[in-house]
Amino acid sequence: MLRRSSSAATATASPSSSTNSKFPKLLEPLQLTGGVTLRNRVLMGSMHTGLEESKKMLVFPGKLDEMAAFYAERAKGGVGLIVTGGIAPNFAGTGYFGAAKMTTKSEAAPHRDVTAAVHEHGGKIAMQILHTGRYAYHPWLVSASAIKAPINSYTPKALSTAEVDASIDDFVRCAELAKYGGYDGVEIMGSEGYFINQFLVNRTNKRTDKYGGSYENRMRLPTEIVKRVRAAVGPEFIIVYRLSMLDLVEGGSSWEEIVTLAQRIRDAGASIINTGIGWHEARIPTIATMVPRGAFAWVTQRMREEVQGIPLCTTNRINNPAVAEDILSQGSADMVSMARPFLADPHFVNKAAAGKENEINTCIGCNQACLDHIFVSKRASCLVNPVSGYETSLRLTPTKEKRKVAVVGAGPAGLACATAAASRGHDVTLIDAASQIGGQFNLAKLIPGKEEFYETIRYFDTQLQKHNVTVKLNTHIGSPADLSEYDHVVLATGVVPRDIKLPNKCKTPGKVKVLSYLELLKGGATLAGKSVAVIGAGGIGFDVADFLSHPHDEGHAPASVEEQNALYRRTTGLLPTHVEKDRIDSFLKEWSVDKNIERGGLAPADAAAAKAKVAEERKIFLLQRKGGRLGQTLGKTTGWVHKATLKRRGVEEISGAKYIEVNDDGLVIEAPVPGSKKGADGKVPVERRTLPVDTVVVCAGQEPLRDLFEPLSTSGKKQTVFLIGGAELAAELDAKRAIDQGTRLAAQIETAQTGQVFLAPIDTSHKIFNWLQSFKK
Repeated sequence: MLRRSSSAATATASPSSSTNSKFPKLLEPLQLTGGVTLRNRVLMGSMHTGLEESKKMLVFPGKLDEMAAFYAERAKGGVGLIVTGGIAPNFAGTGYFGAAKMTTKSEAAPHRDVTAAVHEHGGKIAMQILHTGRYAYHPWLVSASAIKAPINSYTPKALSTAEVDASIDDFVRCAELAKYGGYDGVEIMGSEGYFINQFLVNRTNKRTDKYGGSYENRMRLPTEIVKRVRAAVGPEFIIVYRLSMLDLVEGGSSWEEIVTLAQRIRDAGASIINTGIGWHEARIPTIATMVPRGAFAWVTQRMREEVQGIPLCTTNRINNPAVAEDILSQGSADMVSMARPFLADPHFVNKAAAGKENEINTCIGCNQACLDHIFVSKRASCLVNPVSGYETSLRLTPTKEKRKVAVVGAGPAGLACATAAASRGHDVTLIDAASQIGGQFNLAKLIPGKEEFYETIRYFDTQLQKHNVTVKLNTHIGSPADLSEYDHVVLATGVVPRDIKLPNKCKTPGKVKVLSYLELLKGGATLAGKSVAVIGAGGIGFDVADFLSHPHDEGHAPASVEEQNALYRRTTGLLPTHVEKDRIDSFLKEWSVDKNIERGGLAPADAAAAKAKVAEERKIFLLQRKGGRLGQTLGKTTGWVHKATLKRRGVEEISGAKYIEVNDDGLVIEAPVPGSKKGADGKVPVERRTLPVDTVVVCAGQEPLRDLFEPLSTSGKKQTVFLIGGAELAAELDAKRAIDQGTRLAAQIETAQTGQVFLAPIDTSHKIFNWLQSFKK
């Protein structure tokens, strides 16, 4: 007979103690109702990883070993309370066909391996109960009313009163099964625009029964769920309720309604109220890297002034222990929730407790390997930590045979490979012709909103020192003989911007400047004039357009590299270690967020004024050669932010452009006539026009730098040679691929063959996703 596993800790005590720490509030234990004590104030926020639906469960029921290893590592790292990715309480509530649900004991039993692994390290873990409602990507979705979400192609079925009652039963049963599976608690997801949230507001609830109409009726669903779950699981079981405190959609909840619900949830028996910010359909960034650190702690602080008697947890863009400590010490919250930071570094808490915060691998908020993966059915991982999600297969174990390894190139790929190989015990030398490490990260960090890359460079610099890597900067490799002493040579030599050979027919020298993106970013925005054409609308093109259009009077977008370094490097090389209220206020104003939260938290937008402000400084055109919408290669979850930003600043987009020449009047192109449609011949009319610009910035791709590979690999010496990062594939600047390649090579460099390339395996779920997508084309 299966029984609930014990939550007793068998591991040694965690170093996450507030004694003599820089972060006493963060590491202070938290007493909950029911006599439960959390070892600190850190909650690992829920995030779907793709490990909840382990492929092994299809063949060997009961195996969730990858999910167990993933959460065990975070418990070992000192997290106070872990919240899993969402598990549905019934079939209709699953996010997609085949997504995890917990409706029977047979579905709950495999989770006992997960909870036991967490408890072994003294941690506590709650399972998130997530009903996706109208956000589900399958035709059996349900909601309060039959109103389709703007981010979904399916229209939900409106539940009958009896079916809503049955859904409450499903939540209660799911919580009971979670307890049976060994969980210490559950988080009831009532935020982000999911099922429960859809009942709370008139925009998605047009019901006339006991679950619709007045706010008293509309909040009946969440209060009944919490009350009945508490009755079913007893007083010691943790119930976290994720409350949408700021909807950021038209027709969202008012502040008065949110406060009333919080009070009812507290009285119904919740242990913790966790802050939710924004519905998924909201068009305001809430977690992207350009969102200031701690940007929404003020929301939780305001709630804390209204609701007492229950711990409140704040969230969103908290990725640094000092920022977390600042939030807690100011009284903005009782706990802090971080999700992606524990993908980047599972030992975040223990490192902070031990005074080793410089060794924390900081989450940069890019979403590229986590959320972007989940939306295409890939396993979640992390750009700066590719081991995340692959704890059972990508292991950096100590080597049994120490080798001499040369890594040429100190960009993302080279840094990852060098530090990973050295951590395994190899004798590693890192060589670069530049005067500093970082490679392309030194450009990325200059883009407004991407300053977190400073942290990645800081982390790698710390790791180089920790693992005794010999670093040779300002060093050029002239011939293979320079590397003859090494057993393995890794070429991470990067890329150079592609020259599109644009004819320059200017009669007046310098009348129109033509720059590469490299020249512009290194030299600063002052190199560009008052009217600029950016050629190439991939990630680099969008970054350059952002760099050039960012208002320079906001205090965080200087015009030159020197100013940029002075502002962001500070004295320690770290980003802000406290909540910067002025910068947050500027962000909220730019994105029209209403701090009074009248209804939904949206303020009237003044797009015309924003465009005029940018136009005073610089007119920008963003062009691409292929037709169609610009920005289609940008990140799934952040691309819309970049596009919305440039649109708001009045950047003019041109697709289907052919670049003819540069002359004294500007850039001559051939492009479709604006507003025209295909004619009888199936073609769009094209016209030749001159863009009146004084500067052209070319962002049209890159070429790999790999001159050393052939002579090294054919030298006849007994050494293996490898290409990684941009030197291996320069189709797009891809730090995610580069760091992953470097790490995977380092994990098996002793046995790897010359020229071998190591990439993350493609999950079956992603293959199925691509197969299904093919039917939509």
